Amino acid sequence: MTRESKMAGNKVDDRPLTFEDILNWFEAGNKPKDQWRVGAEHEKFVFRLQGHETVAYDGPAGIKALLEGMMRFGWSGVYEGQTLIALERGKANISLEPGGQFELSGAPLSTMHEICDETRDHLTEAKTVAAELGLGFLGLGFTPDWRRDQIPVMPKGRYKIMREYMPKVGQLGLDMMFRTCTVQANLDFASEADMVAKFRTSLALQPIATALFANSPFVEGKPSGFLSTRANIWTDTDADRTGMLDFVFRDGFGFETYANYLLDVPMYFAKREGQFVDLSGRSFREFMAGTLADMPGDRASLKDFADHATTAFPEVRLKQYLEMRGADSAPLGRLCALPALWTGIFYDSAALAAAWDLCKAWPLEDHERLRADVARLGLKAQIAGRSVQDIAIDMVAIARSGLKARARLNGAMLDESIYLDELEAIALSGITPAEHLLTLYHGPWQGQVSPAYEAVAY
Repeated sequence: MTRESKMAGNKVDDRPLTFEDILNWFEAGNKPKDQWRVGAEHEKFVFRLQGHETVAYDGPAGIKALLEGMMRFGWSGVYEGQTLIALERGKANISLEPGGQFELSGAPLSTMHEICDETRDHLTEAKTVAAELGLGFLGLGFTPDWRRDQIPVMPKGRYKIMREYMPKVGQLGLDMMFRTCTVQANLDFASEADMVAKFRTSLALQPIATALFANSPFVEGKPSGFLSTRANIWTDTDADRTGMLDFVFRDGFGFETYANYLLDVPMYFAKREGQFVDLSGRSFREFMAGTLADMPGDRASLKDFADHATTAFPEVRLKQYLEMRGADSAPLGRLCALPALWTGIFYDSAALAAAWDLCKAWPLEDHERLRADVARLGLKAQIAGRSVQDIAIDMVAIARSGLKARARLNGAMLDESIYLDELEAIALSGITPAEHLLTLYHGPWQGQVSPAYEAVAY
């Protein structure tokens, strides 16, 4: 079967899957440089303005009402059965994380100016509807005071399966589902070799981004001992599908290696006739072969594989593009900064080479240690004899040079490097956003986290 027949229009079909089909699916992500785009995503907590309480799905001022209210701006509903679970408008969508975190997955866009405009417009629309419902949005990586048992569960089939499976494979998976928020960026590659160069560089440097964006120092109303509680949560969620993926740095890494990794990631589900079938812990390889005891004779399709690819959660994730997954959610300025940081590095060849020079000599065994250290120490962590602060300063400068080389100007004739100003200030100061919050907590906030609902609200 040809790649064209399986991938026409970049859509997947339901025919039985082969390993070659999987490789073709990854290869279909290859794009010439003039077609490279960037997709920005961010999540935010929804809270009641009165009392800062969590928000259930149903009710006159619930999450469902928020979704329905957004439809006045041209968003269309996405349903699971009769249940409204998401919105779409063009190539952008709004979705719900397990605890009602409200996520914008933006359209693939050409410039950081467009991305920041899209993000700003989305927040304006969302805040307009939320204000009518007495709701607000919080830009932190981890909820500052809610207990897990206080957070309502969104009515999505895959989340029920994940919720039951997570405690079997880690101590903190349910916290990841219900109490974290992130900001992400999705970027293109030209070829398998280009993917490898970008994957290795971004995976090694992902902890540096984690430190720059560290913005979650509280758990249940008190300091957690971490600057990025969100990042720490990921270190004990599910070792089979998270982490720094040592194989990415080894000789011979490519689409085939990553495909085999995904095939060994235990399954969550398959979707049949609109319903999620619980296959948690099962083998996707057996599903491909038609020997899965739970679904005898039913063979996985390319659509099943595309769904399965979304259930691996490494710090950088490969689909038909690369996803940067290492940052806490944040106020608007840093929502624009995250895609700018990685675009400056990825989309200029000199910048990509310079960024790799920062990290190419790091011992393989230090990658996972650094990931854990930055969650606790932020920019004060060290690797290979250098502080993360020093590396962050270099990393932001490299990204700035890449953005300047792109020379994408806005109406005021300013290039995209303007979106790195806040990150540069953080790097130069050596003080993470989380440490600023802790200073407020121990000072003007007098040991309370409730002021965060104004200080870091959108």
